[in-house]
Amino acid sequence: MDTKDNSIALCGSVWMTVGGENFGGAGRIELLAKIAECGSITRAAKAIKMSYKAAWDAIDAMNNLAGEPLVERLVGGKGGGGTRLTPRGEQLVENFRIIEREHRRFIEQLGRQADSLADDYVLIRRMGMNTSARNQFLGKVVAVKHGAVNDEIELEVTGGQKIVATVTHESAEGLGLRSGAEAFALVKSSSVIVLTDGEGARFSARNRLSGTIARIVPGAVNTEVVIDLPGGIAVAAIVTNDSSQALDLAVGKTATAIFKASSVILGVPA
Repeated sequence: MDTKDNSIALCGSVWMTVGGENFGGAGRIELLAKIAECGSITRAAKAIKMSYKAAWDAIDAMNNLAGEPLVERLVGGKGGGGTRLTPRGEQLVENFRIIEREHRRFIEQLGRQADSLADDYVLIRRMGMNTSARNQFLGKVVAVKHGAVNDEIELEVTGGQKIVATVTHESAEGLGLRSGAEAFALVKSSSVIVLTDGEGARFSARNRLSGTIARIVPGAVNTEVVIDLPGGIAVAAIVTNDSSQALDLAVGKTATAIFKASSVILGVPA
């Protein structure tokens, strides 16, 4: 049984810069904290698995960037001297811990929204897709019928309506079009036929999406007709002005959008 956790988690870290130069992050602050704890650069470096030279290089860099010492040597005494943080160094460690704690809380809060953030990111990517096709429908593949040359792909879109597309077998394989796969269907508005009274009529076109006319936008020669479909999606069609008048198209009227399976272009999210 696959128990792999595929949930999305957000991570992040805090570091500081001075004048564009890297001052340090959690690693260097940990070195300062260990110096305060151990009273020795040697022991502090060993505790965080850093070489003595690297520890001093880091301290020198921080002292230079801070403009004042963060670490100072203690000379003589019973223990033969040692190292300690200056008041400025102690303050820096304390303030960094506060910032780091608040940053962690911020990341945890974002993490609780990770799934919805990921969904929105994918949606934004889809919205940014450039295509000349007026109609774009996102859905899942619910059926695949293989042929010698072409495959018939059935896509279920929002509202439970189905869109059928005919693509070459090679394209279906290349796009990974199989049951359960996410895909989008593109249909040019000029390929859509509008029907207002099709009871008893038979058509060779496989796709029929029924809804209510939401908008009619007349032009010099053609008229754009937008039909609202179940689930909050819509389909647009371009018809001639003569056809619009002959069909007596009006907002609120029931209509059906018809288009051939060969007029549908399928794609998959990047």
